[in-house]
Amino acid sequence: MTSDVAPGRDALPAVQALSYAEAAALALRREMEADARVVVLGEDVGRGGIFGQYQGLQQRFGVERVIDTPISEAAIMGAGVGMALAGLRPVVEMRVVDFALCGMDELVNQAAKNRFMFGGQGRVPLVARMPGGIWDASAAQHSQSLEAWFAHLPGVVVVCPSTPQDNHSLLRAALQCGDPVVYIEHKNLWNLRAAVDESLDMPLGQAATLRRGDALTMVSWSRQLQACNAACDVLAAEGIAVDLIDLRTLWPWDRAMVLGSCARTGRLLVVHEAVQAAGFGAEIAASAAEATGCRIARVGAPRIPVGYAPVLEAQSRVGVAQIAEAARALCRAPPLRG
Repeated sequence: MTSDVAPGRDALPAVQALSYAEAAALALRREMEADARVVVLGEDVGRGGIFGQYQGLQQRFGVERVIDTPISEAAIMGAGVGMALAGLRPVVEMRVVDFALCGMDELVNQAAKNRFMFGGQGRVPLVARMPGGIWDASAAQHSQSLEAWFAHLPGVVVVCPSTPQDNHSLLRAALQCGDPVVYIEHKNLWNLRAAVDESLDMPLGQAATLRRGDALTMVSWSRQLQACNAACDVLAAEGIAVDLIDLRTLWPWDRAMVLGSCARTGRLLVVHEAVQAAGFGAEIAASAAEATGCRIARVGAPRIPVGYAPVLEAQSRVGVAQIAEAARALCRAPPLRG
């Protein structure tokens, strides 16, 4: 890779406590230091982004590499595709996934298909950041979980980081990927703090086992892991030990890890914040059924718009009690395999 690293670049501790937003900003800073082709474009990126995920980058790299744009998602995505085809590695900021719908043609019909339609002569190595999930008190047009749409789209990688470490390591991996990456950070995770090891590499397509157990396999991603982990604490107190897997990358997804766990436990519970109907959990469930014959259950949101009033918004949330009860019911049922 080409480099514009100054000999005396700032040294930071290899392991430090960072928020989800700070971890992403550090990852992007390191990739911009290492590769002059990495640029950022989008609304409000110059002032750090609406969640602080670009804090300090325009001051460090200038307005030619951290580019504030007009309010037009189609123009932003289209410009990013053109930059990528011209040899740059753009980070395309969509603010939230709900707004990215205005740039879908450029992503779906140009970025995703270019490598295929031109026989590999063109590559579109862009990262489209589009925060997803329920955003507290932000109503139906700002609280959607649309990751299954993009997982259905041939030609793109889909990433859903759940921790500050994931958001650092996976963003760096996404920026080094040669294909378009739909990078879906959660709108309510930006202030989550944890230790981040800057030296830790995390390849795309590799899940993580967060807890180990033999009673059942539980698979989730993004912010829903917090509720799943809390549910696993409840279940552990009842003697139910769970294999909890954070998928991290939805496409490609870690079939080997998930199916291996399902074959061992004989039971699979898929949990996601997105609407259950046609959610990505259905793909995992179908694959596990075909490969292992395990007993399967799914937990997802009802097929309703997310309400603004707290009592309505709560109806779209998948909570700890709901997850724990689904796991209990799955464990009470006899295994399907012989």
